[in-house]
Amino acid sequence: MDIKMQNTRVKRLIEYVKGLKANLNGKELYIRYKEDIDNVTPQEAFEIFYSLLEEGIEAKEILVFLDKVVNVFYKSLLNYRWQKPKNDNFLMDLISENEALVKKTDEIRLLLKEPDLDVKKEKLLPKIEELKQFNVHYLKKENILFPYMEKAMPKFQGLSIMWALHDVVRNQIKELIEILKDSNSSEEKLNKSIANLFFSMLGLKKKEELILFPAASEVLSDDDWYQMHKQSLEYGIAFSERDSYFSDKDEILEVLGNGMIKTETGILSFEDVLMIFNILPLDLTFVDENNKVRFFTRPKDRIFPRSPAVIGRDVRNCHPPDSVHVVEEIIESFRSGKEDFAKFWINMKGKTILIQYFALRDPKGNYKGVLEVSQDITEIKGLEGERRILQWNK
Repeated sequence: MDIKMQNTRVKRLIEYVKGLKANLNGKELYIRYKEDIDNVTPQEAFEIFYSLLEEGIEAKEILVFLDKVVNVFYKSLLNYRWQKPKNDNFLMDLISENEALVKKTDEIRLLLKEPDLDVKKEKLLPKIEELKQFNVHYLKKENILFPYMEKAMPKFQGLSIMWALHDVVRNQIKELIEILKDSNSSEEKLNKSIANLFFSMLGLKKKEELILFPAASEVLSDDDWYQMHKQSLEYGIAFSERDSYFSDKDEILEVLGNGMIKTETGILSFEDVLMIFNILPLDLTFVDENNKVRFFTRPKDRIFPRSPAVIGRDVRNCHPPDSVHVVEEIIESFRSGKEDFAKFWINMKGKTILIQYFALRDPKGNYKGVLEVSQDITEIKGLEGERRILQWNK
């Protein structure tokens, strides 16, 4: 398609959407922009909403008229032809989760026929609780798919609108569970809450199939899909006990020529590593597989004293004679594979100190040492309720 013609259509469709936002006559708008509406593509849909965000319109404002726009674009988007990526494992996992969601909502609809309100609530509660599992689907989009698309093209910053829809669903599930647990809630309130939830969840499914999946398939490479599938392993699959299949789970580490360390989760300099380690409110000490102290951090308020002279020292010589047997037992349990974790907590100078030991193993499971982590948890133990707003006081 001619790029100039495509850009012209996008500009006209932006005008159309702004007209809807301003509550202008929908029928007149549709007639005026019908040819553009009948040819809109998933990529253009992203450009339209990205343009609105660029003009300062917030995602929550766009949600007000979003479904109206998608419904008008529906026929053109439904008829749009696109190809799945060659490596479609990640995409198929997302699609299978959507199919499972439909089955779950169908099961819930059957329960709505129960005439007794109390019995209906009792039957519905576990089914609605189960819908919380679908958060895995949203997390994989937010933390894997969205970042890859945003790196591909600026217009995919518009995915923040879909993220806002995820949050709407999360809140609706929470509110619906509260209604089900409230013995005084009415049937009308219950039915309305379920209807709103289904509208949001199944509406998101439609937006994924019509806009998100086609657009992603057109801009992401085969390697992108390979990497996304690999990264999705730790999330699992919503409503399923099976894991997403993958053959290569080894962590990749590379030291670049400029002294940077590259891993699967990012690139850091040695200075970055030290800053990160030392800002943590933890004492970290690494003991290698030969029981030698190899490294420790220097946080601002260290709990236990450490000096550079300890480097290379046998860890058994770093503890009082009376506790050496405990150290040996931890190390040997880790080395044998019998255990992976041990913890203690003590009271010291009016503070509660948590001391944890973690077995370190390479990707093949070979024992590589112990990480000791000590933390002052006095303040943490005293936390109550929630703090959901920013406060700078300690």
